[in-house]
Amino acid sequence: MSYTVETLYLVASVLFVMGIRGLTRPETARRGVLYAELGMACAVAGTLAHDDITSYRWIVVAGGVGAAIGIAMAALIPMTKMPERIALSHAFGGLAAALVGVCEYYLHAAELSRVTMGAIGFEVLFGSLTFTGSLMAFGKLQGLVSPRNITYPMQNVSNVGAFVALVALLVVLTIDPGQAGLFYVLFFTALALGVLIVIPIGAADMPVVIALLNSYAGLAAAATGFVLDNRVLIIAGALDGASGFVLSVAMSRAMNRSFANVLFGAFGQVAESGLQAEARAAHVREASIGDATLLLSSAPSVIIVPGYGMAVAQAQHAVRELGDHLESNGARVRYAIHPVAGRMPGHMNVLLAEADVPYDHLFELDAINDDFADTDVCLVVGANDVVNPAAKEDESSPIYGMPVLNADQARTCIVLKRTLSPGFAGIENDLFARENTVVVFGDAKETLSRMIEALA
Repeated sequence: MSYTVETLYLVASVLFVMGIRGLTRPETARRGVLYAELGMACAVAGTLAHDDITSYRWIVVAGGVGAAIGIAMAALIPMTKMPERIALSHAFGGLAAALVGVCEYYLHAAELSRVTMGAIGFEVLFGSLTFTGSLMAFGKLQGLVSPRNITYPMQNVSNVGAFVALVALLVVLTIDPGQAGLFYVLFFTALALGVLIVIPIGAADMPVVIALLNSYAGLAAAATGFVLDNRVLIIAGALDGASGFVLSVAMSRAMNRSFANVLFGAFGQVAESGLQAEARAAHVREASIGDATLLLSSAPSVIIVPGYGMAVAQAQHAVRELGDHLESNGARVRYAIHPVAGRMPGHMNVLLAEADVPYDHLFELDAINDDFADTDVCLVVGANDVVNPAAKEDESSPIYGMPVLNADQARTCIVLKRTLSPGFAGIENDLFARENTVVVFGDAKETLSRMIEALA
């Protein structure tokens, strides 16, 4: 490998590390993304300068097609669909790793060493699993597949058994790489397992699933680097795998759930009956936009809780503008960010940053949760499960034990929602029927715009 290629790979690796470092804080996140982009450009340039490339014809064609797809996705996909786009990216990354492994085995099966065979089997296993698992995650988030958990008898036993069988196949192939039939059994079984392990997971746990699949994709990419003797791919894959795993653990802790619960817990399986939901709805107090505006205008302190409903309505700019008006009237305005609000880690942070909400106005759950009791008004914009008091009070609830924002403890809670439909967990929210809560029905962006007009 030439000196130029090695240098570009080294620079790319350093930039990838700096990029991940930058993404750990909102203030440096954009710089981190820029570092990562420059690192990828160096990695691609290094690969194109490789001595083994004899023709650039198909590389140019593939690069052009990929660039066109990437530009279209960036331009056309709104922020509300970022989780779905990320799931698709993981899917195709996993597929690429799996296909590289299949091709390498097909071309060199007779001459593979045990170490190389182990790396190929590993990348095919995790690449295939990531591909179908990410497609399932995309389907649940997009509504193409039921967002509720789908369970069947002996599900956990069969899934664990299939994974153990895959590991056993990998061991056998590593010892004897020439067993082509077993290799393709591993490939297709891993594809099936990716579907089976995501089916029982409800959309409420999908942020953790996406982070975990990101880790799997990184591990598959690192194994691909070993197979192809590509150092930058090894480093990038290892970084991706490690950071995805750490993020998965952090998200699980934020939800007070173990990996076993996330993967096999059938989150959201308890659903209320129609009579229970109707009885709860009867106690909901509906407020007009004028009433809600009056409450906000006279409040010395306000905490705004954004949720996925804000993302759907594209109301982040209206939220910021409302906050600016309240601050100009002398109110103290803060934003409470739940770690799993929305459909991916950091979803609310990204949206509010896009609307130029100051970083020092954003507070994580642990930093602000004790302040709700001394807050005059809590404004909930499209959030549901992350403010559900059942997580603290109802031991029979499927979300019991998950840390939630204490919106119910504010002196007055104003909830902006289209309907009283349940959140990702599939359960009704006790907050909506509390005595200190009023609900303003309608599109969040339109409601906030009318509030702003009234305050101006």
